[in-house]
Amino acid sequence: MNAAYYKEYYHIEREHWWFLVRNQIIMNHLRRQLPTNRPLKILNVGIATGRTSELLTEFGTVKSVEYDQECFEFTKSAVPSLDLIQGSILELPFEDQSYDLVCALDVIEHVEDHQLAVREMQRVCKPNGLVCVTVPAFMFLWNQHDDVNHHVRRYDKTLLESLFTNTGKVVFSSYFNFWLFFPIAGFRLLSRLLPLHQRKVEEAGSDFTVMNGSIFQKVFYGIFNSENTFIESGIRLPVGVSLLLSWQKK
Repeated sequence: MNAAYYKEYYHIEREHWWFLVRNQIIMNHLRRQLPTNRPLKILNVGIATGRTSELLTEFGTVKSVEYDQECFEFTKSAVPSLDLIQGSILELPFEDQSYDLVCALDVIEHVEDHQLAVREMQRVCKPNGLVCVTVPAFMFLWNQHDDVNHHVRRYDKTLLESLFTNTGKVVFSSYFNFWLFFPIAGFRLLSRLLPLHQRKVEEAGSDFTVMNGSIFQKVFYGIFNSENTFIESGIRLPVGVSLLLSWQKK
């Protein structure tokens, strides 16, 4: 990847309808799950260009980790206010039971040994603390988007929950991006047959560069954003393009 990729991704993370709504869903879910009587010590792993770390400061102090050297250097320069280090989710450089909240938001799908990644997050989580992850859903939705973003796999609920078998409990898991699941599934299946599938992998957005523009932005934002009420209320959706899970350590 190059600097142009990360510059493009920086703006996508902060302006694209999918990221705007996904981040609202995550934040509303965390507001429901986290204590409000004290600032928390938070670890955010795999932050890309840092938007989620900026948002998580609502709950306390945030330590950020990014593995990719070029992405780390870009984000360190673009968002100097972040407390950011370079490191791997497979070997987090922190002591056991250090953080009240540990997040990996669309991260573990990039990792071959996702079980080790989850164990590392659980290790650095304090007792009664929370681990929160989001991942892309359903392998049959695999397309160029996953290639561009260097995914290893997509998940269903059974697979994702099976990673969290350590001492503790899954307090919430649900698919999201439910309303757009069927049109997105159709688009992705169709894209395998069209020249669209041949886009260069250097493009930062993949699907994001296609389903963008002012019309897409307004329509898809409104449809996707309507799911906030369900997730915020703890309602679990039966299918979706993504998965959200939170786990509490005993």
